[in-house]
Amino acid sequence: MERLQKVLAHAGVASRRGSETLISEGHVKVNGETVTTLGTKVTHHDHITVDEMPIQLEMPVYLLMNKPRQAVSTVHDDKKRRTVIDLLDEDVKERVYPVGRLDYDTTGLLLLTNDGELANQLTHPKYEVEKTYIAKVQGIPTNDELKTLRKGVKVEGRVTAPAKSKLVSSDHNKKTAIVSLTIHEGKNHQVKKMLQAVGHPVMKLKRESYAFLTLKGVQPGEYRHLTPEEVKQLKKRVKLD
Repeated sequence: MERLQKVLAHAGVASRRGSETLISEGHVKVNGETVTTLGTKVTHHDHITVDEMPIQLEMPVYLLMNKPRQAVSTVHDDKKRRTVIDLLDEDVKERVYPVGRLDYDTTGLLLLTNDGELANQLTHPKYEVEKTYIAKVQGIPTNDELKTLRKGVKVEGRVTAPAKSKLVSSDHNKKTAIVSLTIHEGKNHQVKKMLQAVGHPVMKLKRESYAFLTLKGVQPGEYRHLTPEEVKQLKKRVKLD
C-alpha cells in the first residue's frame, strides 16, 4: 500500500505537495468517496479520480537506455522520426517517458520512467544532478578556455553554472579534440552552446553518465531496467527516500 499523495505524484498528476493540496481541497475520490485525509493508504486495485477523471495506476518502471543517433527523445514525433519509445521491446507495456532530453544527433545515457515525481525531481535544477558528456570539437581548447568552462561561460545573456571540464585527447593534424564536460544544469543544447561560446563547435556529442549511472554493458539502441538499489540511490539524490 502507498500513501495517496505519493500515488498521485507517481502518476504525474502533480508534485507530492501539489497532490496534498488537491486531496485537502476535496478534488480526489477513492472508490467513489471523497478523501481529504493526507496519508490515506491505497493499492493498485483502488479506483482513484481527480475531479472525476480517473488516473492511470501502473507499476513503476525505470529504464536506462543508450540512445543512438537519429532518435528523438519524445513519445511522439510530428515529423514521423524514430523515437526512443520505438526502441523499446514489447515487454515494456507501461507508458514511460524520457527524463529530460538528448538532441536528435546526440547519443548516450537516457533515463525513461513512468514515475512522474522522480522524473520531475531529477530535472529540477536545485538538486544539481551531474551529467557527464564527451564531445568531439573543432579545434583544441586551451587551458584558459577549459578554465572558462569551469567557472561558467556566458550563453545567451546568462552565465552558466560552473562545470567540470577536461581535455581527453587532441588530434593536431585534424585540429580536433575530445573534451569531457560535466554539468548539472539542463538548458536546451547547453553543452553545445557552452563549447561554441569558447570557440569550439561540437561535431559529435555523447552523454556518458547520469549521476552515478553509466552505460556499462548497454550497447547503442539497447536498454536495461534499473536495479532496486539504483532506484533507491536516485531517490536519495533528490530526497524522495
